Amino acid sequence: MVLTASLTHTSFLKLSSSFHGEASPSSSTSSLFTGSPLTLPRSTTLHGNQSLSRKHFVVFARKLAGLEEAMKIRRERERQVLTKSKRSPPLRRGRVSPRLPVPDHIPRPPYAASEILPEISSEYQIHDSEGIANMRASCELAARVLNYAGTLVRPSVTTNEIDKAVHQMIIDAGAYPSPLGYGGFPKSVCTSVNECMCHGIPDSRQLQNGDIINIDVTVYLNGYHGDTSKTFFCGEVSDEMKNLVVVTQECLEKGIAVCKDGAPFRKIGKRISEHAAKYGYGVVERFVGHGVGKVFHSEPIILHHRNNKAGCMVEGQTFTIEPILTLGSTDAVTWPDNWTTVTADGCPAAQFEHTILITRTGAEILTTC
Repeated sequence: MVLTASLTHTSFLKLSSSFHGEASPSSSTSSLFTGSPLTLPRSTTLHGNQSLSRKHFVVFARKLAGLEEAMKIRRERERQVLTKSKRSPPLRRGRVSPRLPVPDHIPRPPYAASEILPEISSEYQIHDSEGIANMRASCELAARVLNYAGTLVRPSVTTNEIDKAVHQMIIDAGAYPSPLGYGGFPKSVCTSVNECMCHGIPDSRQLQNGDIINIDVTVYLNGYHGDTSKTFFCGEVSDEMKNLVVVTQECLEKGIAVCKDGAPFRKIGKRISEHAAKYGYGVVERFVGHGVGKVFHSEPIILHHRNNKAGCMVEGQTFTIEPILTLGSTDAVTWPDNWTTVTADGCPAAQFEHTILITRTGAEILTTC
């Protein structure tokens, strides 16, 4: 489950809102690279009796070619955004059914008895061998539940039906669905469709052919939280949407690849941003990853964009990485329910998440099965 980053980074919320901007090139600059190839002799005279050697010109030409390619990607992205936004109706809230009961014998996290949003713990969660074993168990269950939820995704199925199935599987395993009651969240899973960045509340809306849906599962088992999410295709999805989803998953993988004992946290956002930029996608800054374990949300806060965050990873530490990428703007609007957060321009968003364990030589993905 993703946290919301405040401007001061002093308060966060995994169940709620983003921003990003970029300058557009001028039309005169664009026309410079749309004509026929430029050719020069081996040595060309410039002002001030300076000479542009063939070698220097080749370097210069390559830079121009790179800029031209970047502009082509941008124009194609803008075309896709306009096309998609014209044919996709905006997401609308369906009917939200009452929260589902949890049997009394299932242990609950401390926040379950209150509607108040918990404070984010300042303590980094570093585990001994017993704690690591418990984290593996909770994360493996979360991964199995998520995979099962993904098999339910098809046109005409409601997100409320997915919530019921997830809820039942979690309590059958003797675990508690972590989102249920967290700061008043009314459901056992988050279901975020199309332009919903995160924290979508399951309701009566039926999934449509061509939708994408992120399902975010967190379970509380034996006193430990396991947290994971994936974005799934519903029916026949457009190539634009497919590519967004694929690249988002790749961004998660690249962020995990830099993790190990002693590695700076800022490397995660750098790698994610570099990969997303190749395809012209925006990286949402408002939502962040977080420490997870006995406490649902704690330090370290994991930023997915380029940043100068201080601190390094420590062996035995567990946290989530959960980038959100958008096809258009990363500006966000949160609905009156105070949870559901959608892109301001209505363009699609995708997210993937894993809980990882830092080791001496790398990172172990715990949310697998």
